[in-house]
Amino acid sequence: MNSLMNTAYGGGIYGMSYLLVIIGAVLCLITSGMVKSTFNKYSKVLASSGVTGREVAEAILKKEGIYDVRVERVAGSLTDNFNPSTKIVNLSESVYDVPSVAAISVAAHECGHAMQHNESYFPLKIRSSILPAANFGSKYGLWIVLLGLFISFFRPLVFIGVVLFAFGVLFQIVTLPVEFDASRRALETVSEMGILSEDEMTGARKVLKSAAMTYVASAAASILSLLRLILIARGGRGRRD
Repeated sequence: MNSLMNTAYGGGIYGMSYLLVIIGAVLCLITSGMVKSTFNKYSKVLASSGVTGREVAEAILKKEGIYDVRVERVAGSLTDNFNPSTKIVNLSESVYDVPSVAAISVAAHECGHAMQHNESYFPLKIRSSILPAANFGSKYGLWIVLLGLFISFFRPLVFIGVVLFAFGVLFQIVTLPVEFDASRRALETVSEMGILSEDEMTGARKVLKSAAMTYVASAAASILSLLRLILIARGGRGRRD
């Protein structure tokens, strides 16, 4: 009787855990589609100033007195990023030489990260400090939990695996204020410099808002994955009791 109850309990737990994964994946797919659609829409809207993403990035860096950061082209679309280790603002092919509202918005956003790094923005420092643990936990946390569940000698690893995976979740959560702040800096700077008109600023806000939602979805998906891991750990413990 106990064996049957444990089997049913375990089956329900694992069914719920897969549901959480599906929900997280759907959230990420929806927001990814939104950002691509919004970016493509405003990539077709040329800015009245006629400046390209590269020119905007260089102008913002100069305005902020950041002279040790370079602007370079990177292959792909929506592959834009700021690399603090090399101090390079990498702009994708759809941003670098393009004078669109979308390109200007994305270039300014990446410069927002350069501004954060230059000012030692506190949430950015926190994110950088937990990055090694977050990478390790995201990659190996689940396997450590499973090892603890299937080998009785390693049972304490279940808790350790969950904690390690939680560092990856924490990284995603801390990323949110970093990304929102970079977008805020981008919009304020572009407006102050008069690079976009008021009508064009509306498009810029939509581009950056849709991009921010991808980080919200990623954070939500990582939280759901952590809940799944906890359910798996509890399910494994329930079958042993």
